[in-house]
Amino acid sequence: MRDLAKRYGERVALRDVSFDVLAGELVAVVGPNGAGKTTLLSILAGVQRASAGEVGGPAGSKGARAIGWVPQQPALYSKLSVEENLRLFARLERVADPHAAVETMLAQTELRERAHELVERLSGGNRQRVNVALGLIADPKLLALDEPSSALDPGQRARLWEFVDRLVQGGTSVLFSTHHLGEVRRYATRAIVLADGELLFDGPPRELIATSPPGDDFEGAFIAFLKARGH
Repeated sequence: MRDLAKRYGERVALRDVSFDVLAGELVAVVGPNGAGKTTLLSILAGVQRASAGEVGGPAGSKGARAIGWVPQQPALYSKLSVEENLRLFARLERVADPHAAVETMLAQTELRERAHELVERLSGGNRQRVNVALGLIADPKLLALDEPSSALDPGQRARLWEFVDRLVQGGTSVLFSTHHLGEVRRYATRAIVLADGELLFDGPPRELIATSPPGDDFEGAFIAFLKARGH
């Protein structure tokens, strides 16, 4: 992203935001409500247009969609089965071999036993796994997740991050927003802090922790960091 800006009339949602995401990175986007996190991710995914600036796609992403998008609210058809949802989205994404893509996603998300179950009958954790599978169906180089664990219990969150970690280990880049700051310290290789649409910090979580008094965890350091900058 280079000098990315987004305006809604007089309101400025993003102000000249620039950063790169490297292959195999797990990058957290954090900030107060209204900081611009969802706007940033949706522009990256092509859901919204930027008012200024540009987004460059990952290198080597020919044929398949370069960036996968997983919105906070699952974009699922509840009256269709897991497999039917995957098959539909594979065709919408114009995947060269929809059958192979569906089989890969069922295996990768460990949903094979749920393949013929209607989505409306799934638990919240399994619905989120299907939601992530839809974002991955076109084999993107980068996956953008908007608060992926917000509706999950602790066990479901742990299983989600185990799955995301396998993606990253396989070379997929992942950019996610979250209000669960413990997830940033535990899983992210980098943290991007937004407030009022401005990028205030970009670096490893430990570097942000190092700016606060000894003994602070990431949440304490994050709050102190924002207060020191008037947020």
